[in-house]
Amino acid sequence: MPKLSDTQLILLASAAQRGDGSLFPLPDTLAVNAAVAAKSIAALVKQGFAEEQETSVFTAVSRIDGDLRYGIFVTAAGLAAIGIEAEVPDDAEGSADAGGGYAATPVAAANPTAQVTKSASVVALLERDGGATLPELITATGWLPHTTRAALTGLRKKGHSIVRGTRGGATCYTIGGAA
Repeated sequence: MPKLSDTQLILLASAAQRGDGSLFPLPDTLAVNAAVAAKSIAALVKQGFAEEQETSVFTAVSRIDGDLRYGIFVTAAGLAAIGIEAEVPDDAEGSADAGGGYAATPVAAANPTAQVTKSASVVALLERDGGATLPELITATGWLPHTTRAALTGLRKKGHSIVRGTRGGATCYTIGGAA
């Protein structure tokens, strides 16, 4: 069994509990010291226990490169390092990365210290087709309603065009281009 720090063990264990194997969002116990978590993630990638993959899940994003979003995901080797056997679907024979983020080949992260902020999560939700309702934004960020509305105002002040509409009888917000 490889020698892993407590932070690395927490990262791998929390990723193993997620369906997609994402290391993000960071567990609450590690969010306080993001610099330590970033170093631990970089070490996990270097050792092949985690890898960078393209993702569309905004909470799993660790960096953005143009229109592409990348996240860090646990590999089969990472799961084995904490004593968990990776599940490979029956239809994925011979495919290295068919386990939904549990591939064994590491990919070096270009910027392992980049973190997704709650504001970036709000922007990502507002950019998707159909936008987001206030309850969806509140759930994604954990903010109170007045804080979420203040964030929308802050985006307007930064030059974003926030468009208000309806979807299924509920008010939804979408983001247009920068003004």
